[in-house]
Parts: sequence; C-alpha cells; structure tokens
Amino acid sequence: MADNEGNIDAKDFGIGIPQKQEGFFLKGNENACYGIKSRLAQVFNPRSGRAVMLAFDHGFIMGPTSGLERIDLTINPLIEYADCIMCTRGILRSIVPPTCNKPVSLRFDSGTTILTSLNDETLEDIEDAVRLNASLLAVMVAIGDPDHEGSTIRNLTKTVDMGLRYGIPTLGVTAVGKNLTRDARYLSLATRVCAENGANVIKTYYCDEHFDQVVNSCPVPIVIAGGKKLPERDALTLAKNAIDQGAAGVDMGRNIFQSDSPVGMILAVREVVHNGATVDQAYDCYQTYKAEGKCPNACCCNK
Repeated sequence: MADNEGNIDAKDFGIGIPQKQEGFFLKGNENACYGIKSRLAQVFNPRSGRAVMLAFDHGFIMGPTSGLERIDLTINPLIEYADCIMCTRGILRSIVPPTCNKPVSLRFDSGTTILTSLNDETLEDIEDAVRLNASLLAVMVAIGDPDHEGSTIRNLTKTVDMGLRYGIPTLGVTAVGKNLTRDARYLSLATRVCAENGANVIKTYYCDEHFDQVVNSCPVPIVIAGGKKLPERDALTLAKNAIDQGAAGVDMGRNIFQSDSPVGMILAVREVVHNGATVDQAYDCYQTYKAEGKCPNACCCNK
C-alpha cells in the first residue's frame, strides 16, 4: 500500500470536463464486449479502419496447394506485412513462429474435402482457440446448400455463443457452391444471414455489379476473399473496387502467395487498402519491388 506520510493530495479532477467516451471504429460492433473490441482492433488498423488479412488455410480441404507446399519457405516471409493471418491450428502450431505476434483468424471448423461433397463441417474446441490466442474464429456458412445450409448456420451460432463467452469475435465466411451465383442478390442474403446470427465480421466475394448494396445491407464489416489467382493488376483492381465500395479489407491468399513477387504483391495490396492508392500506384509498387527488391513508397510498408 502507498504510504500516507508525505503523499501529495490528489487535486486534478478535471471538474467541468466530461469524461471522454470514444465510439468504436468498426460498424456494428459498438455494443460488443471489451475483449471482442480489443481483438478486432488488433486485426483492423484503427487509423484506416481496414485490414489486410493473409489467408493460407486452403490445405484443410485442398491439401498442399501450389504455393503452400512449404509454408515455412513461402508464407512465413510474408507474415510481417499482413495485419492478420488466417490459418488452421495445425499449421499455426507446427510452422508459424509464435514470435511473429500477429493476430490470428483461426479456421474453427473442419470436415469434408474436395474429394467428396464440401461443407459437411464440425466445430473445434473453444478452449483450444483460447490456448492459441485466436483473435477471430472463422466459420464457413453454406447459404443455399440444400444438404448443409442448416448445419453450417448452426455451427455459426454455436461459434458466436462460445466467442461471446470468451470475448473472441466471429468471422462468418460465406461459401459459394457450384450451383450458386456470385451476384449481389445472393451475397446480400448470405452476408446478412451471417450478421443476423451474430457474426462480427463477414468474409465474402466481390461482385462486379451492386457490391455497394451488399456492403450497405450488411450491418457489420465485410472483407473480400481473393479467390482464384488473377493477374496482379486484375487482383489489385478487384481490391480497389471493393474498398471504394465500402469493404473493410481483403483476406487474400493465392493472389499473394502465388504471385511471382509475393512481398511486392502484399505491399501493393496494403497501398490500396490502407493508403487509398490507385491501381496504377499499387501496380507500380508491385513492379518496383519485383525488379529492385524495395518499395517505391515507404508509407505502404507501415504495418
């Protein structure tokens, strides 16, 4: 205990100055608990309100995808440039260095692979997610899948409940089946269902028409999936269009780690997401790093 003798009397009470109350910067999460908000603020940059997430969880359904054969050689050098990494618990424990100090979007469900019918998923152990210090619990929701829609929505609601218990936010990942169209009508329905069931953030696909309607009809932040590998300029255009129409970030994998300059590509994506760069400016960043091994714009390296 402090010694009363010689103690200086407290006098700076700020009389007449209301206590400052800051609103939370991510939409739809103002009423979340402190732990959820704290973890979201680790994933999303409070300055820009956005995030560059690096996804390399593909192996849990696809095995050793091109570019992920040796994660220690291809992914670990990229982690420092990401705001958040998205992976499975097996890869996290076996390969990702704990000294990287990056927030983790943990793949929290598992099930069938590309060899059978997808989307038959089960949940993992919430206590293991706590042990792994997860900042997000990522769960796939197969809206429109006649066999697995109900079970995956139940997985989402169970994850939200467990996340609320431990102060960990939930990332609802919208799946797109072979017979489902990536248009605004479907994506609006899928993202809204995830949000209505309590997801704090949604990962979905970009659509060329009316994506702003998808974003505005969803009450929580949306990050876009990169999807299949595109030419670098096309991938940057995808990211730019999504950000300009209200997306809160990107969760890219193949368009970064399958690039012929992965570091250059993730730096270019950062330029778009955090610094509002044009496609030309971001593509110049990518090309310069590819040719010279350095970034032309130091600001995009500000992690």
